[in-house]
Amino acid sequence: MADDHAHISALFSVLASVLPLITFAAILFFAKKGKGSILALCNISISFLLSVLLFFWVWNKGEIHAQLDWFAVGDIRFTAGVLLNNLSVLMMVLISGIALLVHIYSLQYMKNDEHLNRYWAYLGLFCFSMLSLVIADNLLLVYMFWELVGFSSYLLIGFWFTRDTATLANKKAFIVNRIGDLGFLTGLMILFTQFKTLDIVQLFGTKGLIVKSEIVNGLWQTGVGEVPAVWLTVAGIALFFGAAAKSAQFPLHTWLPDAMEGPTSVSSLIHAATMVAAGVFLIARVYPIFDNTALTVITIVGTFTAFMAATIALVQYDIKKLLAFSTISQLGFMMVAMGTGAVSAGIFHLATHAFFKCLLFLAAGAVIHELHHAKGKYLLDFDVQDIRNMGGLKKYMQVTFYTMLVASMALAGLPFTSGFLSKDAILVHAFEWSDSKSGVLKFVPYVALITSWLTAFYIFRLIFMVFFKEIRLNNKFGLSISVNEAPKVMVLPLIILACFCLFPLFSLDPFSAGNSWLFTGLNSETQPLDNSLHLLIPVPVTAGSLIVIFIAYKRFANRARPETEPNSGLEKFLYNQWYFNSFYKAAAVNPITFISNLTHKFDNAVIDGIVNLIGRVGVIFAGISALVDRFIVDGLVNGAGILAKRIGSFTRHLQTGRVQHYLLTMLLVVLTFVIVKYFSGAI
Repeated sequence: MADDHAHISALFSVLASVLPLITFAAILFFAKKGKGSILALCNISISFLLSVLLFFWVWNKGEIHAQLDWFAVGDIRFTAGVLLNNLSVLMMVLISGIALLVHIYSLQYMKNDEHLNRYWAYLGLFCFSMLSLVIADNLLLVYMFWELVGFSSYLLIGFWFTRDTATLANKKAFIVNRIGDLGFLTGLMILFTQFKTLDIVQLFGTKGLIVKSEIVNGLWQTGVGEVPAVWLTVAGIALFFGAAAKSAQFPLHTWLPDAMEGPTSVSSLIHAATMVAAGVFLIARVYPIFDNTALTVITIVGTFTAFMAATIALVQYDIKKLLAFSTISQLGFMMVAMGTGAVSAGIFHLATHAFFKCLLFLAAGAVIHELHHAKGKYLLDFDVQDIRNMGGLKKYMQVTFYTMLVASMALAGLPFTSGFLSKDAILVHAFEWSDSKSGVLKFVPYVALITSWLTAFYIFRLIFMVFFKEIRLNNKFGLSISVNEAPKVMVLPLIILACFCLFPLFSLDPFSAGNSWLFTGLNSETQPLDNSLHLLIPVPVTAGSLIVIFIAYKRFANRARPETEPNSGLEKFLYNQWYFNSFYKAAAVNPITFISNLTHKFDNAVIDGIVNLIGRVGVIFAGISALVDRFIVDGLVNGAGILAKRIGSFTRHLQTGRVQHYLLTMLLVVLTFVIVKYFSGAI
């Protein structure tokens, strides 16, 4: 009976992941123009229902692992299968649930797009890739779907391919992620070399090969051999490097803000529970591989990324880019949790972040959607994503305002929200972890605390500039402009997501993550949260957040005049994203471009010059040979022919049939003979 349950669960999980692939294939090859939405919505709905069913079957009821033979390399056999545990089914529900809401939202948001069928097809491929990634039981399979996620995100980011900015953005995302994937591949090769398997359960299970391996006298003893212990560190950092690219962590974070060139609904899906969450998921999946050195690297990178991205978000004016840097910062928080050993807190924050970040993007999309309609209605020219052109929208878009306000409160980690629970868990654990650390690691929780306050400031700066005071477009154009609330099909997902931004769906105790069903179900740490820190830390966090929100209110809520470009050196530094793009352009892009141009000129001047010279010499020789052939060879041949022709013409006159001619000819011959004989005798 248990085997039947496992087989059915595995079958349902495969079906849930394959249905979006069917959407992709059916729409791309069979659906008529504009008719793919029903199929896409039906298939993702079934995937969501199957994921929910699997969640209740698997959550806290043990692990399901089903696999089949795949292929063999010599004596080593590879299997392919499904691994379902609490982490897998949680990710399935998040991915399919968020994707379903995005599909519903897109019915209106993408309604008039001329390439709508292609949009639904790409969404199907993307969802298939992510769902397959989280249930795969083999790192080789994970890597394959990991690459497919990157490819499908490339398609979605560059969906509006007629825009140069979109094509540049999707190429940048693709290239940066491929750089990170080299790290992932390196980690896989080290693991396979040491253990001769990439099966996740065999490697990372509670009784797996990684757990049994140990460091003795500077050697990593794996049970099948031993190598210098540094290879354990290299493997962990290499895998983290791949995760850092996918989850946009320093120094591979620059692709994510540019990825906002895709539709806002796509941005919501990528930022909420799919692509960028894949890196955090991977770290949780292979967590036993990370030694203290690798965990320290993860902690430092995550802390710096969280702080850096938050400071950049402070001065951004593009509403989508601001939220993109917010995502980078929150992913940094998750990495801090992973690096400090709070895996459950990191995944908990991944889950809560999925809902409030999805809501923030969809609400931003609703604002952009309505401003775009107002732009066409009033025949105006302005940037619909620039928050300096907004203001006063609370009066016109109340549902959007209140749902976005709830999501902002969750992002800021204010009490009674889901974000408070998950961020509180990370901060408490970080302070507890830092007690035994020294040096820069001692400052990790304090930097995270400051970042939390910066988060509250930049997100409420957005709220106050977009929704408060009067709409700035009136002053800009001297008109009385009105904006409508988003259509109901777009508003419905906002309301549903707003409910998931509140605490009751995650914990009946609004002030304790430790009592959350989700946190306890994921909890793999042996030590519970420190009770004293749990009581002390939320107070300054919340107090500081309220203070900076008040400062943001005083500075932005009543400002009538739109802000100009940053003037001070610090503001310019932050507005230009710490000049990382400029640095990469100067350090990598420009040298490559210079070398490419140099080699291009060398190719034109030298290689092509030599080839062209050889060609010209050949042409000259060919011309000479043509002249020789024409005037000498053909001349001799033609001359012999002409001579023969003329001799023939002459001798032809000797055979006329007239006797007198013959007699005359004979006479001439005799005379000629006599003359020759005479002169030859005389000589």
